[in-house]
Amino acid sequence: MTKSFTRMRKHATRSFIFLIVVLCSGFYVKAIAPSSGADTLVPVDTLPDSSGLLVPTAGNTWKLGNVKSGANISDSGIRDWTDIRDSFITYVRVAAAGTVRIRIRAGATTGNSKLTVWIGNVKHTVALSGTGLQNFDAGTWHIPDTGYLAIHITGLSKQGREFGDIDALLLDGTVINGRTAFVKNNDGNFFYWGRRGPSVHLNYLLGQDVQAEWFYNEVTVPPGNDVLGSYFMADGFGEGYFGMQVNSPTSRHILFSVWSPYKTDNPKNIPEDQRIQLLRKGEDVHAGEFGNEGSGGQSYLSYPWKAGETYRFLMHAVPDSVDHTVFTAYFYAPEEARWRLIASFRRPKTRSYLTHLYSFLENFMPNQGDKQRRVLFGNQWIRTPEGQWVEIDSARFTTDNTGRLGYRMDYGGGVAGTQFYLRNCGFFSDFTPAGEIFTRPVIGTPPQVDFERLP
Repeated sequence: MTKSFTRMRKHATRSFIFLIVVLCSGFYVKAIAPSSGADTLVPVDTLPDSSGLLVPTAGNTWKLGNVKSGANISDSGIRDWTDIRDSFITYVRVAAAGTVRIRIRAGATTGNSKLTVWIGNVKHTVALSGTGLQNFDAGTWHIPDTGYLAIHITGLSKQGREFGDIDALLLDGTVINGRTAFVKNNDGNFFYWGRRGPSVHLNYLLGQDVQAEWFYNEVTVPPGNDVLGSYFMADGFGEGYFGMQVNSPTSRHILFSVWSPYKTDNPKNIPEDQRIQLLRKGEDVHAGEFGNEGSGGQSYLSYPWKAGETYRFLMHAVPDSVDHTVFTAYFYAPEEARWRLIASFRRPKTRSYLTHLYSFLENFMPNQGDKQRRVLFGNQWIRTPEGQWVEIDSARFTTDNTGRLGYRMDYGGGVAGTQFYLRNCGFFSDFTPAGEIFTRPVIGTPPQVDFERLP
């Protein structure tokens, strides 16, 4: 079988102040009076004030709503919070039921302020005072199940210009253990990567001796899952990737990229003899270079693809000299009932057909990392240099560093009918262990492609 391919990335984390704590995935909560002794599982009052699990707001918190104020979430946490209409939400995944005490690590910049903390429908009020960084008690809750806790932060009143700077949350209690999941620090720029959320992949399994000159795949984004910042990548291979994106509220791309064999994040550093060469491109296709996650040649077509519609992707690779291979991408537009050429790139220092075939789902906008998305991949086939179609019915599921390190666990995949599916982000509590192998029912009928009429 082919080696599984995992797209390499670097990654990120987060936090809150006056909290509304909501329990995702059907959680409910009840408040525990601090001195009532109502729950023997809560020895939190005996803990020193500095103890607890430190959850940075920088990598684990999102601003809610569309208030265009100065409030922001920086690498230091929640800052410049002046508008009472702003609110925030922090996510932490717990792997045990029991109790949790929450404290806010914050500093009021001028004057006193009050915040509210919700867990489910139970509210607590937190008063911030003083200019130095302090821990302010927000209350204790009973958590009946494992999964993600959604902790909302909202403001009640303030005397000064700002509600306060919120650096982190301190959590302790019986729900906290070594399997509590959140973005822990900014090593490796993980506040950024953690807010983007985990990427997930299908690594397609083929016989070891099978050569793939062509790779065919079909992609369907269910209605409501075309979330801003999504990349639904259909035809990935050892040297590049090809799929469709949601780039803005009014712009969507069909994107095809090929990495240079020279390892750098800056395309200007690539030696001339290792640059990706554009041979041709389709109508209305933009072509250029890319960087930051490796470097190479990139092309895209602005195309208004729609959720609920099935789109077809076709990749071709053929060596054209001793050390060069040409990679060509085609996209079938059902609205136009035709195949469209995206681009054809020549890659130096490469002599192979398509290898390490894969698909992935990722979010590339950090402020969209709290929204779930799902995609279906179906009817995968390769065609050998001899012209034989071979159906792909198995894939290994993997995730990136954000998932592998346990910073985010809202990732999943599986089989739905005759299709594979991937989903990520949104802080759903059930996850799929990395490394699982999925097998879908075979279809048995190769795709109908008239290769002689391809553009």
